[in-house]
Amino acid sequence: QVHLVESGGGLVQAGDSLRLSCTASMGAWHNYAMGWFRQAPGKEREFVAAMSGTSGGLLYYADFVKGRFTMSPGNAANVVWLQMNSLRPGDTAVYYCAAANNIAAMKTVDIAYWGQGIQVTVSS
Repeated sequence: QVHLVESGGGLVQAGDSLRLSCTASMGAWHNYAMGWFRQAPGKEREFVAAMSGTSGGLLYYADFVKGRFTMSPGNAANVVWLQMNSLRPGDTAVYYCAAANNIAAMKTVDIAYWGQGIQVTVSS
């Protein structure tokens, strides 16, 4: 069983930045594709960003975060980050870290492991 733990969320103002971290209990995340999803109140969970563990570390982003959010490896082998800049009130949601067997599975939301989620609130 793999456990994913998110950290770094909180309350910020529009235009501010936050960096979310996902720490995985597996030794290193590179055997998985890692991703971020979010769910706002009353809305369905939606894809935000993903990174393949192999295939050269390919990155994928939802259109609504391109140019503002950046996913990257973290400062340890079992950590990935989501740097969120120019935050908007519409980014308010619970953000979930996810691990999938490969990037194809991530794209079809065939998720092997979910984190518990962390709240990000952006005030106007």
